[in-house]
Amino acid sequence: MRRRLFLMITAAAALPSLALADEPAKLNVALTTELAAEPAAVWSAIGDFQDMSWHPAIHATTGEGGNEVDATRQLTLGDEGGPTIDEVLDRHSPDDMSYAYRITQVKVEVLPVTDYAAQIEVMPRDGGGSTVAWRGTFRRGDPDSDPPETLNDAAAVAAITGVYQAGLDALVDRFGAPGS
Repeated sequence: MRRRLFLMITAAAALPSLALADEPAKLNVALTTELAAEPAAVWSAIGDFQDMSWHPAIHATTGEGGNEVDATRQLTLGDEGGPTIDEVLDRHSPDDMSYAYRITQVKVEVLPVTDYAAQIEVMPRDGGGSTVAWRGTFRRGDPDSDPPETLNDAAAVAAITGVYQAGLDALVDRFGAPGS
């Protein structure tokens, strides 16, 4: 009886790890850029969760809740009627000039990721100006062990890297690079 109980407990303990065995790994992208503008000026442009007009891929942002935790926004990409991404705000700190958010809905054909969460932060730069850091964690768009190329790890990393780089490049265009 003890042996049978031991085997049942061992099998039950192994079930969660077996369920996770097929789950794709968490992926990360972290990019930074340095700007000539002081942090307060940059934060003024990017710190409002309800306004992503600074990013060139965003046609429109609509949402509710302002900068309060659990506020929502919907990003329309490209042109009017373009694909959308729904997001929710997890943390907003004007004192730290940062906020954290996550995607609640997006078609993987639009952005080949799942389980996405990110943070944007503006920091003072040594010598003046500011540094903007944009970091995200996510899983690829297809959890199968052999996903198509458009939904694999490389596609997910490339897509997020492209989104972040386009936004950071737009900030450099707007605020200038240090020494420029």
